Amino acid sequence: MNREEIKTILPHREPMLLLDEVILNEDGTATGYYKVRGDEFFLQGHFPDNPIVPGVIQCEMMAQSACILFADKMKQEGVLPVYTGLDKVRFRGMIRPGDNIKIQVKLKRESHPLYALSGEISVDGKKCMSGEFSFAIVC
Repeated sequence: MNREEIKTILPHREPMLLLDEVILNEDGTATGYYKVRGDEFFLQGHFPDNPIVPGVIQCEMMAQSACILFADKMKQEGVLPVYTGLDKVRFRGMIRPGDNIKIQVKLKRESHPLYALSGEISVDGKKCMSGEFSFAIVC
């Protein structure tokens, strides 16, 4: 699924749409991809002469990838996915301009409208971030 197809599911738009592509895997997981171009708003002051993708942006990338798992619920008019929690989030490596990010997410529990998931972000096979998170799909 490319950016235009992602927009039919997610309410996010530039500059907050943080996925270039996402795949819904046969095992029920989702894999998202994003190439850090270097001109993103979140790099402008984080940090001058040494830009790295902020952790909060990495968490948002994970959440956006997860929403693809709920495409059927997300396509309903007026729904919004909102974070309800983050847990056990760990940052293990810096993500910089030019990096190709791979985001993997897996559903752990669901009780609509609440969903609990786990995820991992990597660059070139090296884990950069992992964590558990929850969100609600609300109207």
